Amino acid sequence: MTSIRTRLTVLGSAVALAACAQVPVQLAGAGPAVAAGAYNWVALGDSYTAGVIPAAGNTFEIPRDGCERTDRSYPQVIDRDLGGLVDLTNVSCGAATIDDVTFRAQEPIGRHLPPFSEDPDYPFPPVPPQSEAVGPGTDVITVGVGGNTLGFADILLQCLQSGTGSGGVGTPCKDGLADSIPGRLAKVSSDYDRMLTVLHARAPKAKILAVGYPTVVPEDTSKCRYDDLEQFGSITRGDLDWLRQDVMEPLNKAIEKSAGAHKAADFVDLYSSSRNHSVCDSGKWVEGILANAHEVALVHPNARGHRNAADHVTSAILNAISPS
Repeated sequence: MTSIRTRLTVLGSAVALAACAQVPVQLAGAGPAVAAGAYNWVALGDSYTAGVIPAAGNTFEIPRDGCERTDRSYPQVIDRDLGGLVDLTNVSCGAATIDDVTFRAQEPIGRHLPPFSEDPDYPFPPVPPQSEAVGPGTDVITVGVGGNTLGFADILLQCLQSGTGSGGVGTPCKDGLADSIPGRLAKVSSDYDRMLTVLHARAPKAKILAVGYPTVVPEDTSKCRYDDLEQFGSITRGDLDWLRQDVMEPLNKAIEKSAGAHKAADFVDLYSSSRNHSVCDSGKWVEGILANAHEVALVHPNARGHRNAADHVTSAILNAISPS
């Protein structure tokens, strides 16, 4: 953390000089005041970026647009941490696919997740493709996406259904879905490559930071209690091992490989640092099917998970904007 603070001090001084120390007065309740020389940062992504669940803070858009960006999600945490050093445009959106980031207008779902929850404001008007927020003046792009292209939420729900009544024994979800996973991962890779190409074309000078997913399932699935909805509910331990080894870890590897193939992109690993903070760990950074016994969470990072993401993404942003 010392090196991060040092770079932050040096860069902050440079921005202050560029702005001639004339930073606008910050209003109570407003975001950080932005200096004239601030770096232009655009945050793209799905619900693991946007926040979405109550355990990741309160939504702050008025009126709501259905994307459910929360005030303790990592883009907002970083924006507060870095103050006037960056000028954040956060267009991340819950349920976004890679195509929604790249070229397709998205119809946000808010918290309308039948049969778990109904959203009184649903349906929401479409939001533009997230890439439209990126332009020639963009300095840094962070993007955390891929899980919805893989169909992780649908896989999770099918695993819940197939494990019901199993007593936690066997791999009913793996047995039904394993054959589809290679094709899903191939689509993630091809769509991600196209997205990075589009983002680089729209913002040729920007550094693109491809943010991976945190640890969701522990290596030791004996920590996970069958039929506990604050963990994975009716998903069997065998299927949890399969989800970790054959679904989530390969998803991160696909994203990392795509980023490595593009000179303008770097991969930000969240998996290693969160290894002991899975859904089934006592100090969890990701909530289970439910959080606090009654809030629908559907396996999303809480504020602690976003704090960890913020630390790693901040370091990557500072590396990206540091003078060479």
